[in-house]
Amino acid sequence: MKDDLRQIFLHALEDLSLDKVMPRRIKCQADLLIVGEVRVDLSEYQKITCISIGKAAVQMAEQFICIVKPREVAGIVVSPDIPEKTIPNFLHYNGGHPYPNAESLQAASTILEFVSDLNREDLVVYLLSGGGSAICEKPISTDISLKDLQEFFHLLVTCGANIVEMNILRKHFSAIKGGRLAERANPAAQVTFYVSDVPLDQPSTVASGPTMPDESTVEDCYQLSQNLKLAGQLPSSIQQMFDKKKIPETPSLESENFSRSSWHMLLGNKDGVDVLHEQVTSRGWIVEQDLSVDDWPYEIAVRHLLEHLENMRRNNPGETVALLTGGELSVPVIGDGMGGRNQAFVLSCVHHIAGQNIAILSAGTDGIDGNSPAAGAVADGETLARASTAGMSVSDFERRSDSFHFFEKLDDLLITGPTGNNIRDLRVMVAW
Repeated sequence: MKDDLRQIFLHALEDLSLDKVMPRRIKCQADLLIVGEVRVDLSEYQKITCISIGKAAVQMAEQFICIVKPREVAGIVVSPDIPEKTIPNFLHYNGGHPYPNAESLQAASTILEFVSDLNREDLVVYLLSGGGSAICEKPISTDISLKDLQEFFHLLVTCGANIVEMNILRKHFSAIKGGRLAERANPAAQVTFYVSDVPLDQPSTVASGPTMPDESTVEDCYQLSQNLKLAGQLPSSIQQMFDKKKIPETPSLESENFSRSSWHMLLGNKDGVDVLHEQVTSRGWIVEQDLSVDDWPYEIAVRHLLEHLENMRRNNPGETVALLTGGELSVPVIGDGMGGRNQAFVLSCVHHIAGQNIAILSAGTDGIDGNSPAAGAVADGETLARASTAGMSVSDFERRSDSFHFFEKLDDLLITGPTGNNIRDLRVMVAW
């Protein structure tokens, strides 16, 4: 069953690849760029500028260029890795992830300068994907050093904050996030296509929303600092902005800077769960989806989902039942081990499913889970016994936040390498 779950996930990744998705969602007929009901007349603009940011930046830029051929497109790509064959007429930057690096700052500065020269006869197309918050960044204040910024990002990643909470804070300390890039590019016409690695009702959280109006406020930052107990842990340059009430507000939907902007989601987590549904249904299993656990603490999600799975099995005796879920879970890092939220989720399930006909997979669609080289892991009812035979204690690995090495020793990791895509995590739980 673990092998079946691996194949289901890998087939889903293939179906969700951007070289398949983007040509289906974006059409170019004559001079019209068509996205759903939206039509953009390209003949109205002197030039098309493309700025692509995130883990899928290279793939998205390449596909967009193919879609609008033979029109010339120039721009900037900021991604975690620079491809061997760079895109003609594009500047490439190798931004850091999960923490900004020097090129993250250089890329953001270049982009802000670049769009400052655009006018009403220009069209700028943004292609955004997960990871953009770190990959392309510039502090709002010159007092915030790169080291301070890296410490800030590390604190947010490890304090137990969910993605929305993290990005509310990131936006307000950034010169490019929270709509500030769109503000700088005004009065050019602006179109954003994005692959969502955030909750569907929070699109401005993708890459911390550089091109979208920000619904969060400075007051939210103060409240989050208190709720997450960040005071005393923040770099001094950022702590001083809190203490002196010097955090600037981001542009909201009422701002005129967005009067010539539109935003379009190409792919989201629900699409991933639906593709899993097709894969699982084809095997004749009884399938249900549970998307309620998004951003929950992982231990609570484990109990809730396993109860749901048990109810399915009880209501369908003699059948194989599968529960599908997605989104991200909150997993505080308490040790210095290696792993991520997907492997931590599966590890937390091991005791609960011991001796039962249950198998579980949890993996990130970007191919990278936390600080490990794995996308996720699989486990079944035999995992606990195998670990005990190998002299491994589940609680010991949990205490060290070292789920990667637990599953590595059992050969139960799921390793795909970076996928160039990111629509959050996917989980499959099966009982028979």
